[in-house]
Order: sequence, then structure tokens, then C-alpha cells
Amino acid sequence: MSIDKIEPLIAKSLRAARCGVAIAIGIFGSVSSASADYSQALLAKSFAEEMANQYGFKREEVLQVLSKAERQQSILDAIARPAEKAKPWKDYRKLFVTGDRIQQGAIFWREHADALARAEKEFGVPASIVVAILGVETRYGRNMGNYRVLDALATLSFDYPPRAEFFRSQLSEFFLMTREQKLAPERVLGSYAGAMGYGQFMPSSFRKYAVDFDGDGAIDIGNNVNDAIGSVANYLKGYGWQRGAPIVLKASAKEPLPDGLLRETLEPITTLADYRRKNIVASTALPDNTNAALFMLDGDNGNEYWLALNNFYVITRYNRSQMYALAVVQLSEEIAALWQR
Repeated sequence: MSIDKIEPLIAKSLRAARCGVAIAIGIFGSVSSASADYSQALLAKSFAEEMANQYGFKREEVLQVLSKAERQQSILDAIARPAEKAKPWKDYRKLFVTGDRIQQGAIFWREHADALARAEKEFGVPASIVVAILGVETRYGRNMGNYRVLDALATLSFDYPPRAEFFRSQLSEFFLMTREQKLAPERVLGSYAGAMGYGQFMPSSFRKYAVDFDGDGAIDIGNNVNDAIGSVANYLKGYGWQRGAPIVLKASAKEPLPDGLLRETLEPITTLADYRRKNIVASTALPDNTNAALFMLDGDNGNEYWLALNNFYVITRYNRSQMYALAVVQLSEEIAALWQR
């Protein structure tokens, strides 16, 4: 998610880009004259070789693009302190489940009700969940990021060893994406992590899940809200969203918990019956063979216990943070309640 807020500029469609007008998937920005010239780095040169050998790029063209990339210290600073790691749940929730974001979500739903209803029908994902994700990610398109994606991915690929492999793969996907969509790589804007558009898709997610939801012949998740809505719903469906199924259950637990009951992954592989035998009781009755995964968060009144079901696990494929997924669910519930009044 981006941490900066700028006003979107007027953008043309991708068809205009194919006629020579460069657009960003998110919003335009000026290109700085300063350059870190990553083309001279050994890792960048090996990256150019890989792109040439695996995907048919010209090595010189890849290096020419990388020569325009700037190393951004602010990107390295930002990725070192994400809110999911820096704040407990009781504080994290207050960042996203707010009266302002709830009200804006209901307005967004009203303005785009047709597209949201069509996405729910086609992909099975509730409109409230799509709206909430867009609300958490970018405040419904108000804050899509003003970093050049090229800078973000180059900086994190070549100057951030902890996750260099992941970001290098995204840099590769970014080169493929801009070639396929006929975009100028140095013009695409996004978050400090290289995520783009209303829903903050990484390049690999764009290539796999972004859709032309309004049928205009172009995929534009930053300027075309219909494409953004359809793409988020398609993403969740692609990861196994179950139409009409519950998402997460509040639970009560007898402390101390048995060892090994709390796991890092929320893949639901333990039945509710098994949890009940260990004194973990769901707040809502579901069949005993329903699979779930227990997690615990630091709430206002102490430890909160939750049982993540399949659809909650799917949301964590969008962002692996338990707190992110629960913020999406709770924001969606508040927006839906306001929408239905």
C-alpha cells in the first residue's frame, strides 16, 4: 500500500498509449534527471541476460531502461517498517476501520453499484469485500502511489537483499507487462513496493488476474474503476474464493493454549471439532468438519482469538498479514451495514 497521497491526473486509455501517448497504470509522474544507473551493477547485467535468454528482450534495451532507474532510500526505509509489523492489532485496526473510510466506501459502492454487482455475480466475491480491499489499499483510488515502479522494483531487487529474489521476479514481470501493454516503463507509478492501481497489483498479479472488465479492449486498473473492480474479484476467485461461504469466526479459548496450536500460515486444515476438543470454541455454529486455522491478535481488551476459514485464507493471498485480512473483513461489514440503511 502506498504511503503518499497525490491527486490523479487525467489519463488516456491504453489505446491512446498504443498511438504513442505514454500512460501510467496508476497516475503520471515526471521523470527525475538524477539516476543511479543500475545498468552498471553486476546483478543488473545478469538480469538483462536472463531477460534476453528467457523472454527475447534485447540485452541493450533492458540495460537502457535500468539506466533510468533511481535508487530511492525512502523506499528502503518504508519497506523496513510496514504497519503490519510495526503496530499491534488494536492500533492497526484504527488505521483502516474508520468512519471516514466506511462512509467513502458506501459512496464508492453507490457510484459503482452496477460494476460491483456484475463482479459479484460473475466471480462470486461480495461487493463489500471488493470495496473494502480498494478502501484499505488506496482509499478508493485516492492514494495509488507516486513512486515510479521502475525505481521501486530496481531498488528492492538490487539494494534490498532480504527480499531481492522476490522483487527481481517482479521486475521481470514488470518488463513483460510493459511490453505487453505497450507502456513506457519509466512512466508507470505505484507504491514503494511496486504495486499499482486501485487494487495495488504487483506486476505478476496484473499479468495473471487483471481483466478488461468493461470490454473496451484495454486493461487499465489505475484509471478505469470497472477494470479495477473486476480484477480484484478475479484475483480472489483465482485463489479459491467460495461463493456465499463464511470468512472468519470469533472464538473463545482456554488459556494457556496447547503448543503448536497457533501457526504462521492460515491455511485451514484443522476441523472445528478438533479445535473444540482443545477448548477452542467458535462463536458461530458450523458443521464439525469445517476446516479452519486459529490465530490470535492483540485487541483493546487483551488477546482476541479468531478462526480463519477458506475465504479468509484467500484474502491473505492478497496480503499475507492476518491483521490486513481482518481489517478488510471488518471494514466490509461496516460498509455493508451503512449501504443497507
